[in-house]
Amino acid sequence: MPLLRFVGRRLALLGVVLLLVSALIFGVVQILPGDVATMILGTYATPGDLAALRQTLGLTRPALLRYLDWITGALRGDWGTSLLYRVPVRPLVLDRLSRSAFLAVIALAVAVPLAIALGVVSAWYRHRFVDHTIGTATLIAVSLPEFVTGTAMILLFAFRLRLLPPSSLVDPRAGLLKAGPSLVLPVLTLVLVSLAHMTRMTRANMIEIMERPFVRAARLRGLRPRRVLLAHALRNAMLPTIGIVALNIGFAIGGLVVVETVFAYPGLGRLLVDSINHRDVPVIQMAAMVVAAAYALANLAADIAYAYLDPRIRY
Repeated sequence: MPLLRFVGRRLALLGVVLLLVSALIFGVVQILPGDVATMILGTYATPGDLAALRQTLGLTRPALLRYLDWITGALRGDWGTSLLYRVPVRPLVLDRLSRSAFLAVIALAVAVPLAIALGVVSAWYRHRFVDHTIGTATLIAVSLPEFVTGTAMILLFAFRLRLLPPSSLVDPRAGLLKAGPSLVLPVLTLVLVSLAHMTRMTRANMIEIMERPFVRAARLRGLRPRRVLLAHALRNAMLPTIGIVALNIGFAIGGLVVVETVFAYPGLGRLLVDSINHRDVPVIQMAAMVVAAAYALANLAADIAYAYLDPRIRY
């Protein structure tokens, strides 16, 4: 029951957070430069036509009423119609979301176990050549922005070595065999960005755990070093690692916006950028809201996992 109460409190807090985020998104969209009516009709439209279109779109109504209409419609499943694509926003955003999720899941499936393994190895051989090598590589990777890493990947593997295509225009739902080569570079970029941070944090957690008395006691009992590492140190270091993984899910969601733009990947991040460039307000609002909800749900999952593994957190 304490776990259920904990989950209930977190869900209630999540609802409040998303409501505040929705108000923030709506407010930011309202102050974006440019005029929706001008973007649709063009710069040569007459003032009368522009005024009529603003009236049709409801842009002349008070901002509070427009926000309430938007948020209540979103809760009912009515996300509006895209001003750029002339299609309903809901299927458009959900389709792009599935493509972004496909890319993120592959990247995290590679990055998480690899980061944990590298962090454990680095902690086990700390202050040695292996530790210094891993530390230097991860420091370089975590210091580079996604667009720099992605551009370097394109220059090296697409133009210099000619091993992989420079863009990801192939629909990933066509199957891994067909879409696989075009997904390697964006996945590799996301892996490098996520891998570096998780590796360094896993190493720090492992070193802290390995200095605790119960690990030293296990060594004094004559247990094999591998058993001490895997059965005692790693097992206890996994709890803070869960939070690191959840945090990097948020980083991956944010990184998708840049990676999808660099590699022309038709995901939610690229849709958001294109919509901002064309002042497509309905898509901007819902795409940003979906990204915020995904980030919040990732943190909620981490909190629940923490509470399940450590009962002290439930109270």
